[in-house]
Amino acid sequence: MPILGKASPEDMNLHPMHYQWAYDLYNQAVRNTWFPHEIALKEDLEDWNKMTEDERHAVKFTMAFFNPAELIVNRSIALGIYPYLKSPEAHLYLAKQMWEEANHCVAFEYVLETFPFDREKIFNTHLETPSMQAKEQFVMKYLKRMTEEHLNIETPEGKKDFIRNLVATNIVMEGIWFYSGFMVVLSFRQRNQLRNFGSMVDWVLRDESLHLKFGIQLIQSVLEENSELLTEDFANEIRQLIVEGVNIETAYNKDLFPNGILGLNADYVNQYVQYVADRRLAELGLPKQYNVTNPAKWMSTATDVLELVNFFEQQNTKYEVDSGHTAKKQEPPTV
Repeated sequence: MPILGKASPEDMNLHPMHYQWAYDLYNQAVRNTWFPHEIALKEDLEDWNKMTEDERHAVKFTMAFFNPAELIVNRSIALGIYPYLKSPEAHLYLAKQMWEEANHCVAFEYVLETFPFDREKIFNTHLETPSMQAKEQFVMKYLKRMTEEHLNIETPEGKKDFIRNLVATNIVMEGIWFYSGFMVVLSFRQRNQLRNFGSMVDWVLRDESLHLKFGIQLIQSVLEENSELLTEDFANEIRQLIVEGVNIETAYNKDLFPNGILGLNADYVNQYVQYVADRRLAELGLPKQYNVTNPAKWMSTATDVLELVNFFEQQNTKYEVDSGHTAKKQEPPTV
């Protein structure tokens, strides 16, 4: 069974299994299950009261992006990815991913409800900020194509549309923009601020790292099964799609850090964005674009699953749920 094609009601036989990697990722995702209210944010509120206005702006601006972004990804999966896969094991993983995106949205809602934010203002920020609108329009451009009635996933052009949407959502949004935002939040913990919020982001990041693994493997599987897509022109198009995503993020980060804060400014974050983008290009078998070093030395990027050097973490917030539904300690995931 090819992995790509219009899903039908008959695609419900898990065995014989053709894509073991998707089933393995599903099982790992189940073990990673967590819930937002497991983390208390009282100590973070005390930190908030001591933060500068520029620091508070960075947190609120980041939240204004992430809050709707998780639902955008969820919709991209439901409308642009799930309907075009025939693999039941891939559907299993995507069902868990959609739950995780919803859980992330609720987690950020929990933060918004806990901190003394002007929630209505934060909710409207993404509707009023050009750099944030550009990010959403970038993803919507490719997602809307997947919902057009005349799209034919069986044709080479339809398959290219699928990969374009997958790259925009999974590689650019989840694999670059989200990683950039996570680094910003976790940089506060490196200065002994917002430690519990940072722990929550650890859990979100662990989920997103599996989303990224699934997306990259899915792209590779589609290309392996459809060699006619392996052209220099299409490779260059995908490369430019990622570069465009980096340029959009660069403008966004200037709004995120109009003045900069201690140890962090737009140039620093944008170099990290370029570094991560080069890694994504390499993972897709494409040449690097930026050839920059990782400015965030406290984040290790040996693998696609983030491992954070937690100098200030006092509580063990890493766990997996085993098959007996009991919590067990887990070694920190490997940024």
